[in-house]
Amino acid sequence: MKGPLFYAKILLFGEYGIIKDSKGLAIPYNSYQGALKKADKRTGKEINSNKNLHKFYTYLLNLENKELVSFRLEEFKADIEDGMYFDSSIPQGYGVGSSGALVASIYDKYGIDKITVLENLTRDKLLKLKNIFSLMESFFHGKSSGLDPLNSYLSIPILINSKDNLEATGIPSQKEGKGAVFLLDSEMVGETEPMVTIFMNKMKNEGFRKMLNEDFAKYTDACIDDFLNGNVKSLFGNVKQLSKVVLDNFKPMIPQSFHKIWQTGIDTNSYYLKLCGSGGGGYILGFTEDFDKTKLILKDFKLELVYRF
Repeated sequence: MKGPLFYAKILLFGEYGIIKDSKGLAIPYNSYQGALKKADKRTGKEINSNKNLHKFYTYLLNLENKELVSFRLEEFKADIEDGMYFDSSIPQGYGVGSSGALVASIYDKYGIDKITVLENLTRDKLLKLKNIFSLMESFFHGKSSGLDPLNSYLSIPILINSKDNLEATGIPSQKEGKGAVFLLDSEMVGETEPMVTIFMNKMKNEGFRKMLNEDFAKYTDACIDDFLNGNVKSLFGNVKQLSKVVLDNFKPMIPQSFHKIWQTGIDTNSYYLKLCGSGGGGYILGFTEDFDKTKLILKDFKLELVYRF
């Protein structure tokens, strides 16, 4: 047995803002993927994954909201007992949706009356899928928006206009230019739950809420509009402002050793950094008008190309 592949995702814009109803843009990232598999011989990694699937099975068994979603749980349990595991190259705790791909694969294989990728994806269907995935992925993160599994399941860019307003979207095709979106590997694992707790505590501060509703939302929305419309020059101006806002207001989510590198990018206009997911480690997302030059400046770090301008 080998199930279909489900890809990683990158939230290009909207981290934390989407919790509070501002815009977001998520794209699939095909460099990493995962699939359900069965193996005759199992190593530690497979045994571990199999145990986690069993815990997830117990969680799904006790889900209250049977009207929203139900599963062929006997079949799921039998496959787990038969040694099924989730074979994934998606790094965990890196902000690229490792649990999202797992959730998508389980829904795809065991969901009853599931919404499929091939049907007409109305706004209502997208919202229902997001709510199902939110319920499922909460097993991993305490509270999940459901966006990571949605992106992985559909494998198309998703534009989040607000919590209850999603649409599938197209992004401009990549150019052979110098500019790029890239990932910078912090070589530290980040944990979502503590970062979200820090954010929720910050939200009790009126000044922080004002910054989020005004500056953060303004630059995030402008970046999304620029990106989708291919306004590259304007995009870099807005990403710079967003990078400043994040550095000034989300310092606990940025690993200490990257504060200076972050500021250097803003000061020199060589590149601009932003959070990739909840932060605290994992990947940091970067934007540059000259990727080759940025690779030289950041030669001590591992960079991965995501998108070319």
